[in-house]
Amino acid sequence: MSDGKIKVLVAEDEVHLGQILSSFLSGRGYAVNTVSDGRAALDALRAEAYDVALLDIVMPELDGLEVLKQVRADADPPEVIIITGNGTIETAISAMKLGAYDYMAKPYRMAEIDVLVRRAWEKRRLARENVLLQSRLDRAGGVSEIVTQYAPLQAVLDMVARVAPSDSAVLVSGESGTGKELVAHMLHRLSQREGPFVDVGCASLSEGLLESELFGHEKAAFAGADERKIGLMEMAAGGTLFLDEIGELSLKLQGKLLRALDQRSFYRVGGTQKVEVDVRVIAASNRDLAQRAAEGLFRDDLLYRVNTIEVKLPPLRERAVDIPLLARQFLRMFGRTQPPTLTVDALELLTRYSWPGNVRELRNVIERVVLLAHGPQIRASDLPLPLPGQASPPSGSPAVSLAELERRHIETVLHNTNWHQGRAAAALGISSKTLYRKIREYGFQRPGGVE
Repeated sequence: MSDGKIKVLVAEDEVHLGQILSSFLSGRGYAVNTVSDGRAALDALRAEAYDVALLDIVMPELDGLEVLKQVRADADPPEVIIITGNGTIETAISAMKLGAYDYMAKPYRMAEIDVLVRRAWEKRRLARENVLLQSRLDRAGGVSEIVTQYAPLQAVLDMVARVAPSDSAVLVSGESGTGKELVAHMLHRLSQREGPFVDVGCASLSEGLLESELFGHEKAAFAGADERKIGLMEMAAGGTLFLDEIGELSLKLQGKLLRALDQRSFYRVGGTQKVEVDVRVIAASNRDLAQRAAEGLFRDDLLYRVNTIEVKLPPLRERAVDIPLLARQFLRMFGRTQPPTLTVDALELLTRYSWPGNVRELRNVIERVVLLAHGPQIRASDLPLPLPGQASPPSGSPAVSLAELERRHIETVLHNTNWHQGRAAAALGISSKTLYRKIREYGFQRPGGVE
């Protein structure tokens, strides 16, 4: 219905006025649907996702306040503007308490309606983006850009910057841990799209759950579906849909995804109302999708659809020049105010290691060694990596008791804060009294021999 337009429902029992409103808003670029009673309004709002609803208070079947009350209980309700010809302060207060965005009394000026609808849509868009961002805070924590001195990777990132403003589909390929998600975020950040970045972990869910996550479902679509759920593709409207490890999708789900991308629309699980969306697709895979297509495990037509532009990321072992740069960056990230430094032999060991887990593995190694570090320098023997002549990591590195982990962590924080116990306690998230008790318990000595 929308092709990326703001979706508006007008519920007005005066048919002529409803037609005037619909014509005006359509002329302003909105996608508008009009109904003339409260029951039809509620059915329409539950059949399709609207951004804004204009509800008249006095309507047959259900009044506007009752529609507002019921729709606000749904999973992803629109912003609601209440309109009435019987404007009273009590009615306005009731509407706002029920969650209305605003309230207008007849007669009103059309320009006011236009401004209110756009402001209501802005509020809803920002609220949805905030929900998505909040849900990803726990997984943030990493660097926001790919850092490199490796010329071939710099050329790849230059290409990413050039293609980002387009709406073309992009396939990001590379081994696990090479930074495919970072590239996807970079493409979205540099794009012209105003909607959110929504990622879908194609390998993390079963086929049935993934279909519901991707397309959403209607109430009672299956056992346990107690309410309508908006899918991730719908939440990405106007923005970017990132399909991580797309090669893990079943052939059945590949077909449904291809149809949704080609038609720019889909049906929620258990639904009969078509949902139209405008999304930019970025896919990622650590597999050779062309090879999987040749083996009959991936659809050729879906490969063509998501592979308009391909971005190939090199493994870390091919960009050894970046290892010291990345290691120092992770030291600053995990070392708080005074990060430890790497000795020459530690840097040599890091550079010689093959890094099968790529940048993600390097990040984990540095995070671990900072936490367990005994002093301001990290030596090769401190790294949980095989030393020259060894086939496996040092035997003493894997198992550490919780008490020993706590002791080393407190020691590191005390060192990094120059034994300022107030700052150290704040960094550790404990009281100064508790820190003092821990210092005595673990027998720490302030540099110079004074406790």
